[in-house]
Amino acid sequence: MTERIPCKSQGCTATILPTTAAKTGGICMPCHQKEEREKHEAYIEQHRKTVNLYEGLTDPVDILKIMHAPRKYDPLIQYVNYPLSQAQVYTLLTTEAASRMLSYALDVLIAGDDSEAENILLSLVCYRNDNITEILPKLIEHGMYDSSILFKDAPPDIRDQLLQQVEWDDDHRNHLLFILGWIGDSIIIERFQEWRMHAPEWSEELFVAPESYALEAGWELTANGEKRPLTHDLCYAIRTVDEQYDKPADASATHFLQTSDSPCPWCERRLTILMDVDTSHPSLKYLDLHMERLQVATCEHCGGFSTIFMELNHQCTPVWSRFNLKPEYLPHHDEEYSSDVDMPALTLSNKPHSPFYASVWTLSQLDSQIGGHPSWVQDADYPQCPCCNQRMRFIGQMDGADFEPYGEGIFYMFICTDDNLTATLYQQS
Repeated sequence: MTERIPCKSQGCTATILPTTAAKTGGICMPCHQKEEREKHEAYIEQHRKTVNLYEGLTDPVDILKIMHAPRKYDPLIQYVNYPLSQAQVYTLLTTEAASRMLSYALDVLIAGDDSEAENILLSLVCYRNDNITEILPKLIEHGMYDSSILFKDAPPDIRDQLLQQVEWDDDHRNHLLFILGWIGDSIIIERFQEWRMHAPEWSEELFVAPESYALEAGWELTANGEKRPLTHDLCYAIRTVDEQYDKPADASATHFLQTSDSPCPWCERRLTILMDVDTSHPSLKYLDLHMERLQVATCEHCGGFSTIFMELNHQCTPVWSRFNLKPEYLPHHDEEYSSDVDMPALTLSNKPHSPFYASVWTLSQLDSQIGGHPSWVQDADYPQCPCCNQRMRFIGQMDGADFEPYGEGIFYMFICTDDNLTATLYQQS
């Protein structure tokens, strides 16, 4: 049996074979690997270069092209980030610059990079609410139906083409129905009603009724065949008060992510007031609420497993609803391991932005907002009011990742103004 020898590394008690010692200079393999790793890290630290791809650039289109361009990872290069996010640069584009980005997206599409072209188009549509109808025939030619919001402004000829296609295109039918929901004009409403009254044969292959696809676009088909909006186009971002790119609104009129004095009846943890906003603010004024402030509360712990309803009493204070149904499973909550952290001061942006700004969750924007369209992580899910059985209207959302280092998931907020009831539900990837 070959005699093992001790590792030469100081403090190491391992023993190694002579053959290993000959290869590593007398140290064990873990110590050898550590030594090589430290040499590699020291080399990188010594030779790393800082590269600013944006240096000297003033044209926002050139800046966005660099942002969209893929970068091959190189440990010897440390790239300087642009001071504004991609979403912010898009919102600051002039009409002329946005037109050039649309042309660039078409060039990228023709060159064969469907994914990057789609990303640019989504940015123009969501962040700016731009009309891209001129490029829709190319999207159809390339079979690009996944991002249904891109077709929301489709003209009648495109609409009619898609209405015919949905009847025979089994491969794309799901996405085509979402697209029709986003178009949502009188012809689409009429067709959804026809499909409700006389279900087509292909509807048997769907998981939901054809008219349910309208929920993704923020509306529903009522019992009498009319279009009922579930969202509102006036949209204000919820941001930290120290963000420099937008002058914040009066912080005293808005409060977010505050801890309530009331406990959750299920886990006994104190409830969270997701938002407390003056109802005269433009983001809520359209609701015509007969109260000075609107508070939306939930349990951050239990709300991840069940829709939480709150009844607004005469003092406009949210009270745990008798309609809440405790789920069969709730994980144990230990206060010792609470995820509560000190939150930054938050307020609403001074100016509204595109109602579709956060509609596509997979883009890189911050999602917290009042108004606009939800950033559905999963399927669109508008709770039904337990009093009147109508779907509740979306009024805002809070994304944990926007303000917490390890935050994740989105709390969506809804209201039924007829019954003074709010609801929250939670989705995460």
